[in-house]
Amino acid sequence: MLQEMLSMDFMQNAFIAAVLVAISCGVMGSYVVVNKIAGTAGGVAHASFGGIGLACFLGFSPMLGALGMALVCALVMGYLTWIDRKRSDTLINVIWAAGMAAGVILTDLTPGYSGDLTSFLFGSILTVPHELLWGMGILTALILAVSAFFFRQFLAVSHDPEFARVRGIPVFRLYMLLMAMIACTVVMAVQTVGLILVIALLTIPAYVAQSYSKNLKQMMFFSCLFSVVLSLAGLVVSYVWNLTVGPTIILFSVLLYVANWGVQKLLGAN
Repeated sequence: MLQEMLSMDFMQNAFIAAVLVAISCGVMGSYVVVNKIAGTAGGVAHASFGGIGLACFLGFSPMLGALGMALVCALVMGYLTWIDRKRSDTLINVIWAAGMAAGVILTDLTPGYSGDLTSFLFGSILTVPHELLWGMGILTALILAVSAFFFRQFLAVSHDPEFARVRGIPVFRLYMLLMAMIACTVVMAVQTVGLILVIALLTIPAYVAQSYSKNLKQMMFFSCLFSVVLSLAGLVVSYVWNLTVGPTIILFSVLLYVANWGVQKLLGAN
């Protein structure tokens, strides 16, 4: 069966895309969980739909539109959470809703637009063209390179920003860089699981990995491992049972989370 799947070009592209997205989500999801900014990351994902609508309206690549909007919203939301995380929730939700609403309205206003919005909302990994894989590969390489280069600084900012500031680390700039990297990861994951479910792929493997990790490096490794396994398993099962890929991957992620919760409860009881 696996050999049959890999004999088709579109499935080969889907497997490569799934692995690239899973690695990016594993690394950046760890930062999201450690910094407790899952809500902000979710806001970025949904608000980026406004960029997709704008791209359709103006006639350029929806993924470029999503990336541009995600970067803008990530920086705005990052600034708001940095100033006052507790009071920023309302504004983040407003940006979230405005982006989604604007995206739908702009696609409605696009002359002759007949696209299927569900591909953006729930992913369309089986339609990833070979050219897009290059862009996803470059983004993944950049995310890994920047994460490795600034790892110690990101670690300090994530765990003790006040101490990092005293040590002369540019905490705010690094935090904003982290938000920009999350935006890039979100846009990549849209192709796999869609805007609606992207936050689950970004956070669930990292949440589970945290239970078995002693430090951030271990957490990233396990998170990447879980993300890759879940993505490939979801891809195979969706092919066999003729299911939508994105929701299938997320369902496996939820099952992993529930299984881990049960294991932790049993270990705690003992």
